[in-house]
Amino acid sequence: MAAGSMGIQSLFGRLNVIQMASPILILMVLSMMVLPLPPFILDLLFTFNIAVSVLILMVAVNTRKTLDFSVFPTVLLVTTLLRLSLNVASTRIVLLEGHGGTDAAGKVIEAFGHFLVGGNFAVGIIVFLILVVINFMVITKGAGRVAEVSARFTLDAMPGKQMAIDADLNAGLIGEDEARQRRSDISRESEFYGSMDGASKFVRGDAIAGIIITLLNIVGGLIVGMAQHDMPIGEAARVYTLLAIGDGLVAQIPGLVISIAAGLVVTRVSDERDMGQQFVAQIFSNAKVLGITAAIIGLIGIIPGMPNLVFLLIGGSLAWFTWKLANTQQRVVNTPVKVAPPSMPEALDASWNDVAPLDVLGLEVGYRLIPLVDKSQDGELLRRIRGIRKKFAQEVGFLVSPVHIRDNLELKPNAYRIQLKGVEIGSGEAFSGQFLAINPGRVAGTLNGTATKDPAFGLPAIWIDASQRDQAQAYGYTVVDASTVVATHLNHLILTHAGELLGRQEVQQLLDHLAKEMPKLVEDLVPKALSLGVLQKILQGLLEEGVHIRDMRTIIEVVADHATRTQNADELITQVRIALGRAIVQQMFPGTGEMQVMSLDPTLERLLAQAVAGGSENTSFEPGLADTLVRETAASAGRQESLGLPPVLLVPSSLRLLLSRFLRRTVPQLKVLSHNEVPENRIIKVTSIIGGKT
Repeated sequence: MAAGSMGIQSLFGRLNVIQMASPILILMVLSMMVLPLPPFILDLLFTFNIAVSVLILMVAVNTRKTLDFSVFPTVLLVTTLLRLSLNVASTRIVLLEGHGGTDAAGKVIEAFGHFLVGGNFAVGIIVFLILVVINFMVITKGAGRVAEVSARFTLDAMPGKQMAIDADLNAGLIGEDEARQRRSDISRESEFYGSMDGASKFVRGDAIAGIIITLLNIVGGLIVGMAQHDMPIGEAARVYTLLAIGDGLVAQIPGLVISIAAGLVVTRVSDERDMGQQFVAQIFSNAKVLGITAAIIGLIGIIPGMPNLVFLLIGGSLAWFTWKLANTQQRVVNTPVKVAPPSMPEALDASWNDVAPLDVLGLEVGYRLIPLVDKSQDGELLRRIRGIRKKFAQEVGFLVSPVHIRDNLELKPNAYRIQLKGVEIGSGEAFSGQFLAINPGRVAGTLNGTATKDPAFGLPAIWIDASQRDQAQAYGYTVVDASTVVATHLNHLILTHAGELLGRQEVQQLLDHLAKEMPKLVEDLVPKALSLGVLQKILQGLLEEGVHIRDMRTIIEVVADHATRTQNADELITQVRIALGRAIVQQMFPGTGEMQVMSLDPTLERLLAQAVAGGSENTSFEPGLADTLVRETAASAGRQESLGLPPVLLVPSSLRLLLSRFLRRTVPQLKVLSHNEVPENRIIKVTSIIGGKT
């Protein structure tokens, strides 16, 4: 017996009540169209319908973001079906039992027929038609139009928003999880407005159905009352009209409430505040506007023939509220800030404390950009810089020095400057409160604003006001705010100068961190087999060519194996790159597909090999050969990038280091890869040959 009881409990435990609620509710709604319902059950269901509509309205009012109520289109369909089912059920009982009196279809319909319209069927018809017109012509039509336009603009803006997410992800401002969530939100937003565009048609159809059902109830009631129950025409008209109007009102009023909720949802602008806070902050926070309104209402109140008491009462209330608001704002402005008196500096002799060390990384900003880096205001740029350092450490393999931020009054108000060891390596301008619309090369329109270039990558861009943001995204621009502009520029420069940022202190910290897991491996290398300085040169050489050093275990093992044979950093870098070949290729060509690379013409390859064969460390090329090599490499790299491919030059191992250093300054985006670094399972496809005419 106990075992059977436990089995039943486990069976019900596996049934999710919440999952079963939706299909059960739909089946009950559909069954109401077929099964006759007693008046008391109708009263319960009509009351439940009113409660649900009020609940939906309250949720819509308190929703801060549109996607917080993403189930609303489905709710709209279900509530419309519920109202129509109740109309069918109430029509059945009105026509069958209406001759018994106005309470034949339940107390709720009777109450709406008597109390809300005074028992006068003419008044009831007019009120019912007015509610239908308000719902059908004003609220539902407007909400449907807003949803239609929002769906179109949201869909058009999706590419720009996706590119902005990719830019934030690449800059280290967000992680993979947040990027995935943002992409999902963009997709859900587009689907929501598309669904709302269609769901609004349900409410319009419900309003039309309400009119038709009410007319059918009146005509059908007259026919049934006079023909089947021998009721006088006046009595039949009074009873059935009041029942029909009460039935129509009890369905249309919840429909009107839900239509208002739909309008609130689709016209909602995402904000961290609820609707009440937005109303107060944006309408009742300007004392000047309230004062002008109070004066106008007061002037109307003193015009002869006007209802003076009402206008003067409202005008006086607004004037009192204006006075209170102005006093409150004045007290905030005049509140003194206690400032400690400056201490008198003592005349001290110079000391070594006056020699301040240079910051490894520095960021100087003009005074208008100070709010972006102000700790007391939780500056957006501060959080982004922390994200940049964290992502850099995770991807590249070491922790860069903190970025020291200071304001500089010598800079332009909106300018900033990025420094490496006291030397400027980048600068630009950012306008707080505006957005930078970056042209990725395929936009559908032009914008009004200040033309400029993206400081990080040199792409054409325009500084625009916040009001043009959605339009810019719809045109295909990548739109970012001022803090993202500075953070992306800083991240690009950190990646570019990663080798210079890796000093001996950072190398030692890296070894100390690695020694916690592999103490013997680190101990055998430094200082027994190799000095810290040589290891630093190896790691710097890898970083200068864009190779990440996350796999320190492999790097140390390879260096330890070859350190007994040579202490030359270049030769050790070559061996490390071969060991890291799979990771290097994966970094350039993700996945397992074919590698589309550039290659050298065999004739040019032999000429370069002969130049290297001399064995000199400072190998130089004949001027004509060097010019041809640089010109054709730059052209081929440009063609690769235009095809969306990374510019990678595949050469023999003996030429890789020489060509990498020679071409780095003239073609900085180029990566030089040797044959020995390519895994055996990767397929190579040569897209262009350099020096074919040499």
